[in-house]
Amino acid sequence: MPAEGRCAVRRTPARRPTIKDIARRAGVSESAVSFALNGRPGVSEATRARIRRVAEELGWQPSTAARALSGEGAATVGLVLARPARTLGVESFFLQLVSGVQEVLAGRGLGLLFQVVEDLDAECAVYRRWWAERRVDGLLVVDPRADDPRPALLDRLGLPAVVVGALDGRGVPHGAISTLWADDTGAMASIVGHLYGLGHRRITHIAGLPELAHTRRRMSCLRAEAARRGLPDVRSVTTDYSDAQGAEATRRELAGDRPPTAIVYDNDVMAVAGLAVAAGRGVLVPAALSIVAWDDSVLCRSTHPALTALVRDTAAFGRHAAEHLLALLDGGPPVSVQDAVPRLCPRASTGPACKGAP
Repeated sequence: MPAEGRCAVRRTPARRPTIKDIARRAGVSESAVSFALNGRPGVSEATRARIRRVAEELGWQPSTAARALSGEGAATVGLVLARPARTLGVESFFLQLVSGVQEVLAGRGLGLLFQVVEDLDAECAVYRRWWAERRVDGLLVVDPRADDPRPALLDRLGLPAVVVGALDGRGVPHGAISTLWADDTGAMASIVGHLYGLGHRRITHIAGLPELAHTRRRMSCLRAEAARRGLPDVRSVTTDYSDAQGAEATRRELAGDRPPTAIVYDNDVMAVAGLAVAAGRGVLVPAALSIVAWDDSVLCRSTHPALTALVRDTAAFGRHAAEHLLALLDGGPPVSVQDAVPRLCPRASTGPACKGAP
């Protein structure tokens, strides 16, 4: 056959089996099939069993749209990220979180509807649209903000949700909203304690987005620990979590009159970028500068020197969030649960502060 003929061939998509096909094969009415597959009275148990057997043989699955219209749910959970899209492809935290979520959802035959938006207003607009279209049964909400408007919105819409991260007041549950959070304050305190024990007195925290509640808690804890230990040269600098802004913040800090002897980065990507900036300026790590990454990853373990980092099972964190959402969908009460505190794992990127540092 000539090439033109081959290109012109169009395959007809396989037709999905319908209720009418099941009724014809089982020798019953379409209404009987509907009763049987939806667990409603109106057919005998023998007929119900026969219809379900035929449906399985034909490979029939319920339509998500039909389930939504009948009020039976969309068999889908939603997740929206209001972050710069360019920062997501290189950050391992969300990939691990979603892998844990998906593991639990797959066990229940639920799908995950994922969308990235520019800001919080756009995220709230997505929630309203999904609610109006009955697209999702529940939501996983990430990156809590101070005075976050999303819990009240979801409460009004009646959408069950799990907020991943602590809200103000540790996210006291209300409506059908649970919270799952880790102790950012305790984690930051462990980092400061480690660096202080090594003799560091000038510490810079290169943080993430300033509007996020966990960023504010980390910054607040750093200030409190500095005040408690009498450290005047401790500060936080906010970024968008990207390697570019992490690197630029590092350059500014190292070029100052009193550069830090230790830098804490709010993610692994910025920490690796900071390590590269230090190497480019001839600043030896850890002899002249110690580096700590907030979340451990293969990046932290693959650099030279390997990066000291906070270690936690992020996939398990995602699994726990999905499990709490399924509990809400099954009619359980909302809860507020503290997950495991990240553990600091010292590696070769932290060492004693340089004795000659002013």
